[in-house]
Amino acid sequence: MPSRTTVIAALRTQAVETASWAYANSGTRFKVFAQRGVPRTPQEKLDDAAQVHRHTGVAPTVALHIPWDRVDDYAALAKYAEERGLRLGAINANVFQDDDYKLGSVCHPDASVRRKALDHLFECVDIMEATGSRDLKLWFSDGTNYPGQDDIRDRQDRLSEALAAVYERLGDDRRMLLEYKLFEPAFYTTDVPDWGTAYAHCLRLGEKAQVVVDTGHHAPGTNIEFIVALLLREGKLGGFDFNSRFYADDDLMVGAADPFQLFRIMYEVIRGGGLVPGTAFMLDQCHNIEAKIPAIIRSVMNVQEATAKALLVDAESLAAAQASGDVLEANAVLMDAYNTDVRPLLAEVREEMGIDPDPVGAYRRSGWAEKIIDERVGGTQAGWGA
Repeated sequence: MPSRTTVIAALRTQAVETASWAYANSGTRFKVFAQRGVPRTPQEKLDDAAQVHRHTGVAPTVALHIPWDRVDDYAALAKYAEERGLRLGAINANVFQDDDYKLGSVCHPDASVRRKALDHLFECVDIMEATGSRDLKLWFSDGTNYPGQDDIRDRQDRLSEALAAVYERLGDDRRMLLEYKLFEPAFYTTDVPDWGTAYAHCLRLGEKAQVVVDTGHHAPGTNIEFIVALLLREGKLGGFDFNSRFYADDDLMVGAADPFQLFRIMYEVIRGGGLVPGTAFMLDQCHNIEAKIPAIIRSVMNVQEATAKALLVDAESLAAAQASGDVLEANAVLMDAYNTDVRPLLAEVREEMGIDPDPVGAYRRSGWAEKIIDERVGGTQAGWGA
């Protein structure tokens, strides 16, 4: 059984990256639901992110999305974040919200559209240099709706060419994180539909290219922890986009649909040596009907709880049961850890870090929600496309 000291030390060093867009208005396919006090600028998003970090102690970085978070001076934005105890995290490109991208971006049959998309990716690399961000995160909505619409192999060639061009622009201390998605918005083929496709492209590119696992981007019943274990084994797991799904890419709070799955994923992360700064643990969620900041705090706490339970797995007992072929005992070792109530342990960790053991309650008592409702009046709230 791992020592309490070891578990607490690991939990104190854990870091979860929040996403700037999660603080903005979002909604379903049919309606974006506005809330009072939602940020109007990237700076106000960082103000809210600082509250999450203040009350959890483990959310020091914020991912940006371009052009949603476009500013005139990115170095100044990075300094603004630093003054609030934060750093700017991954830069996320957007090559899916433009009329020109109806048939794809870097995989589009028209070379001029591909050039436009590539120029945007280059812009994001330049922004990384200005913000000091380590990671460029790429997700492509590219795909086709009908058989025969475009040549499947040609589209892979176009994708490979674009990725290679971006890879060459990256500095030695920068990374390209390639995300995949089973389907949507295209319904016949998706150009990066699964971890194998992403892995194949990253393998061809080199060490600076790694795969991102979005926990909502798989077919029903997919064994995500197997994917995590294999990518870690190959040194190609760059990070996560944490969320939950019931049916498709629902982007619900992480751990909401299947907390046991989140535990199993975190166990494989720990087993494979992935609980390190080199693995980016980011929340990618759309808080459509719930208040933004407390929902993000709760998501961070869900990741912490899953991690704490995974750290409590008795590795020696598990290995012994596995070696002897004791199927039931091996499963019982995992279940014992999963069924442990780790909330008192995490409360102790937070007290040692000098923060309130009840992050959500502390936020509600802080008065921040009332303050931003009173102060953020007028202007245009941030949301999808802004």
